[in-house]
Amino acid sequence: MELAFTEEELAFREEVRSLLKEALTPEIIAGNKNSTTSLGDNNAAMAWQAILHKRGWAGVAWPKEFGGTGWTSNQRYIFNSECERAGAPKLIPLGLRMLAPVIFRYGTKEQQNHYLPKMLSAEHYWCQGYSEPGSGSDLASLKTRAIKDGDEYIVNGTKIWTTHAQYADHIFCLVRTNPDVKKQAGISFLLIKMDSPGIIVEPIITLAGDHEVNQVFFDNVRVPVNNLVGPENEGWNVAKYLLEFERGGSAVATRLQVDMAELNIMLRDLPEEHELKKRTAITNIEVAALSQMETDMQAKVASGKNPGAGSSLMKMMASSLGQQIATLLMEARANYSIPHNNRLLLEGKETIGKEQGQTITANYLNARASSIFGGAREVQKNIIAKSVLGL
Repeated sequence: MELAFTEEELAFREEVRSLLKEALTPEIIAGNKNSTTSLGDNNAAMAWQAILHKRGWAGVAWPKEFGGTGWTSNQRYIFNSECERAGAPKLIPLGLRMLAPVIFRYGTKEQQNHYLPKMLSAEHYWCQGYSEPGSGSDLASLKTRAIKDGDEYIVNGTKIWTTHAQYADHIFCLVRTNPDVKKQAGISFLLIKMDSPGIIVEPIITLAGDHEVNQVFFDNVRVPVNNLVGPENEGWNVAKYLLEFERGGSAVATRLQVDMAELNIMLRDLPEEHELKKRTAITNIEVAALSQMETDMQAKVASGKNPGAGSSLMKMMASSLGQQIATLLMEARANYSIPHNNRLLLEGKETIGKEQGQTITANYLNARASSIFGGAREVQKNIIAKSVLGL
């Protein structure tokens, strides 16, 4: 299956390329390139969102009625692919791509009017309160409690691996509002201000040296009942809706192709029979296969079909290939990959070795988590086993 663009879509691609050429500054590109975290550099992402918001393009996958672009699936794919090739930062997805669809579907009119415009403008910065110590893949076993007290909930508990909680002024949170029913049935979905009395954010520094994730503690935090999204005790359905794969517009293979181009340049002087070059050639083929899968899925989505379990397979392939490429880059840079330059970069100090190797070690370490976050590899295998094999 091939993805054929219409004349209008090709014209749209030229419009995207023009914006990237005019507005994507070297500073934003450098900030994005030097970041080794899963969501990229925060300052670069905020600067890029401001540019897109001014043009009316911040809500890439939003319907027009809520202030979004109203783009088709193919337009989103074109936009994301061109941004990846140009080195643009990813927009921080926690509000724009994760919470926003929930507010579209489950939010009250008042919640839609209050929160959605502030997501687009980045006046509100969101983080996600899902995982807890002991409740990761088995999310329904969460223990953070919310007890109703008049027109407020009192929240106690903790969330962990909370990405960008150090920047966020709001958190969307799963809490247990009824402990006396089966675990999926007693969960609710709350919106909480991060400056509420009783909230403490403790940093978790990764192996890469980045402060990307945190643990958030709730000690008798009072939350207005009006901040409940969807019916009380039906937050599990809201959570499942949020976790659905964003159908269409993905450009994971494009990003990996950019990484492979860098790797191929690093290896160009090696003889063809070199073991590292042979492994790289195999990886090139695998990335091309992923690109074809992505194209096929995009064509399906554009025609109105469901991506099905193919999205789980692509997620597994993308995370595995990302780890594979990170390993090849480490080996290609050889001794120059050994210094952990990320800490020096974060502290604004002079780095060791060649500039091309500044972030290789940190990227390698960060990539280890890609097969866990966003749906662990084992969870994806279970989805495939159930949906495809009928097990």
